[in-house]
Amino acid sequence: MESGNERSMGSRPLDVLGSASGKRVILHLKSRDKIVGELKAFDSHINVWLDDAEVQGEETNVKIGTVLVRGDSIVWISPSK
Repeated sequence: MESGNERSMGSRPLDVLGSASGKRVILHLKSRDKIVGELKAFDSHINVWLDDAEVQGEETNVKIGTVLVRGDSIVWISPSK
């Protein structure tokens, strides 16, 4: 049974992720790294393609450009500010 909140966000988690396509997102990885970039595409395994990506550290950010992040290394994904 869906709650009202689930219906407004999409019927499936992949629908919600799809609505973030073309927007900046933050990936929180199992390694505790954070990668920020523009979500270009993803698949059913949540392998994620980002453009203009950078790894955010506590003191420095490292630009890595276009990157494909394997889904099983991702803990969660959120919109970037």
